[in-house]
Amino acid sequence: MNNPDRKPEWLVDDLGPKGAPFIKLTDFAPPPEESHGSLFLPDRLEKGYHVEEIRDGVYWVSVGWYDCMFVVTGRGVIVLDAPPAIGERLLSAIEDVTDEPVTHLIYSHWHADHIGAATIFGPGVKIVAHERTRDLLARFPDEYRPLPTETFATDATLDVNGVKVELSYKGQNHTEGNIFTYLPKQKVLAAIDIASPAWVTFRDCDSSENLAAWEQAHHQILEYDFDTVVSGHVSRIGNREDVEEGIEYLDDLVRFSREALETIPMEYFHAGMDGPYRAAFRAVEENYFAALVNYVTKKTLDRKTSNGLRWEERLNGADVLTKHNAFSILEKTRLERTHNGYLLRDGTPSSDKFFI
Repeated sequence: MNNPDRKPEWLVDDLGPKGAPFIKLTDFAPPPEESHGSLFLPDRLEKGYHVEEIRDGVYWVSVGWYDCMFVVTGRGVIVLDAPPAIGERLLSAIEDVTDEPVTHLIYSHWHADHIGAATIFGPGVKIVAHERTRDLLARFPDEYRPLPTETFATDATLDVNGVKVELSYKGQNHTEGNIFTYLPKQKVLAAIDIASPAWVTFRDCDSSENLAAWEQAHHQILEYDFDTVVSGHVSRIGNREDVEEGIEYLDDLVRFSREALETIPMEYFHAGMDGPYRAAFRAVEENYFAALVNYVTKKTLDRKTSNGLRWEERLNGADVLTKHNAFSILEKTRLERTHNGYLLRDGTPSSDKFFI
């Protein structure tokens, strides 16, 4: 039995500046009620999962942290993703509403946290994914993520008993091979690891690989005629207004990140580099990025947004997680976007907006 007064051996909390700081629940602002979603629904609390019909045979399954969806076609069930955090409870959710077998499994992308329970459906299911997803799974094999049996390059339509599911790959965003899954009749769109309805995106922009494309993907969502968006996280399905809200937050991070890079000189932190600490250039980098992150975080959280509220009043976790997302946007701006010029031969910048 756990002893709450005894610190577990694995808990390392004495590293000081060498380690990651811990945070208390009271450090978070009270989350907006709109973000609660499935977290406090009686069936999720009782059974460990929540399942509800979105429209015309399309169902959403949530455990309050991860979610996915499935479609009952009359001749089998099509499932999108199999998160291990849901695991066999996904089977229970399907059995709650139908006795049809699962015939098709769609992989949104190759990440294990979304498809790492794929084997629960057995060997007979058809697995559909983008060809890059198959390449990555073949390169990094996992017994719990079987290789897709059918792949496509750009667009494909899955038709089971007249139920159409449109699959589209618009290029790398969160990761290579991450697809949009759209049911045109039901106007339901799955854009996994892109939108996060009513929540700030998970730290470091959900570990997305290409931030410029991830930002673009939010706008690509709005190109669809949809009423409901399934995101894979956190505890709510979303709508168009939720996606637009997420874009506004992301636009703030992008705008203030560029402003910070064009405003704060790294040279300010060079003082003290001479003498016995000449080798500690990493200290300069740490302080420079701390200044950048704090600048972006303050600007983002202080701003009154389009509806008059601040982000911590609109998005769950914005107050504490914005600093992590700011770092990712700052670093990816340096990697993926223009630096507004370069240094000339004499060491002066070619533009007054140039940054390192």
